[in-house]
Amino acid sequence: MEKIHILWADDEIDLLKPHILFLKEKGYEVHTANSGDDALDMVKERPFDIILLDENMPGLSGLEVLVKIKQLRNEIPVVMITKSEEEHIMEDAIGSQISDYLIKPVNPNQILLSLKKNLENKRLIREKTSSAYQQEFRQIGMTLSDRLSIQEWKDVYQKLVFWELELTRSREEGMEEILRMQKSEANTQFSKFIANHYQDWLNGKDANAPLLSHTVFKNRIVPELDKADTTFLVLIDNLRYDQWKVIQPIISEYFKVDTEELYCSILPTATQYARNAFFAGLLPSEIEKRYPNYWLNDEDEGGKNLHEEFFMQEQLKRLGKDIKTSYTKITNFQSGKKLAENLPNLMGNKFNTIVYNFVDMLSHARTEMEVIRELADDEKAYRSITVSWLEHSPLLDILKQIADRKARLIITTDHGTIRVTEPSKVIGDRNTNTNLRYKQGKNLNYEKRDVYEVRNPSDIYLPKQHVSSAFVFAKEDKFFAYPNNYNYYVNYYRNTFQHGGISLEEMLIPFITLSTK
Repeated sequence: MEKIHILWADDEIDLLKPHILFLKEKGYEVHTANSGDDALDMVKERPFDIILLDENMPGLSGLEVLVKIKQLRNEIPVVMITKSEEEHIMEDAIGSQISDYLIKPVNPNQILLSLKKNLENKRLIREKTSSAYQQEFRQIGMTLSDRLSIQEWKDVYQKLVFWELELTRSREEGMEEILRMQKSEANTQFSKFIANHYQDWLNGKDANAPLLSHTVFKNRIVPELDKADTTFLVLIDNLRYDQWKVIQPIISEYFKVDTEELYCSILPTATQYARNAFFAGLLPSEIEKRYPNYWLNDEDEGGKNLHEEFFMQEQLKRLGKDIKTSYTKITNFQSGKKLAENLPNLMGNKFNTIVYNFVDMLSHARTEMEVIRELADDEKAYRSITVSWLEHSPLLDILKQIADRKARLIITTDHGTIRVTEPSKVIGDRNTNTNLRYKQGKNLNYEKRDVYEVRNPSDIYLPKQHVSSAFVFAKEDKFFAYPNNYNYYVNYYRNTFQHGGISLEEMLIPFITLSTK
């Protein structure tokens, strides 16, 4: 391994020979300077990996040398060493971007620890993260072979997301690939689990059924309304659990998380179905039966999510909640800015709902726009864009205002999304819907091993458009492709983010309650 070169500048460098010998024995190459001027000359001549800098030297002071070093080579970490404990010196040094601060007399192990912290920190974190995941990998692998409950599946998914984010931070690419394979195996098993249990959940035959799209409002949101004068529900369309975890630190500057849980989206994991069920507190076929004028099927003309506010008001009435509410849907930057300006006027309401469509728009733009395809090439990049969007969006201003006014906050979503990689051939008539993750129609032909098929839609409370209509849902990371123009179609849609089918990412989605700090 290439040696690490240290520059140590101290006017009493001769007294530090034992320390220098100690570092040389540890494999470091130590170069010395007796003054600030000598140190600057050496920095001009060659790069160093790190600089140990005495604060109190004759001639140029350590702080003056520090400023000049940063002008010459801003990337080199500098550790300030001083006899003084005066606060203003520490503040000046920290303000000048030092990497560490040590008080004399220092012992060799203090120096060694500072070097490791600043030079080997990333490697040590990477190695420790990799080792820890390897142990967890075996544990998760054994768990996947068990007959898991839905709660155990949630635990597995949360662990996988935790390690995905940890390995991304430590840039351990080899282990990231292993985790992707484990997540793929988990999705294979999860798809089988859903196929075996989903129908029983909806029909009340499974006492362990999870919280679902049509039950979350009644069981989680309504109880929150009595905890504050004003509660805001922010539903960010298409928000996955891993995306929530990367935006959580931003939101945690203003709110503390009271509860974090995963609930289960209904099938299809698509806005028209899952979000209408969320606000209506009813499953799709129940909505169609109760409100026939407000439900549109896939092949019907017109917008499919135009009546969410009506559904929400109807559900609140059924639950005996006669309260003042608002409902705002944000579909572009300007409408977000307008809501941010209008937010003070909402504070008199008991309950305010904000549906924010950005993540959904990003998901679709990821398919349609070449620049977005390049920016969001994988999950890591997709998460990164989500963070960048929130930091620069009107939604962050809206959340800050909610925090300033001490209102209660709920953040959730209607379904997630998955990066699709494997095509699965399907044939349908011209009325078959266009979604890549689920198909409904007559005379569908498909690869049975790739799908969860429901011959009778009413079995899972979906509207039946025709006598012979059926639904099929793509499992894992499959996406449906027609035989016509197959290669073009596959190349265009592979590695895009889609929803509507069965996967951990689409179905197990975040529900968060927060209060102001």
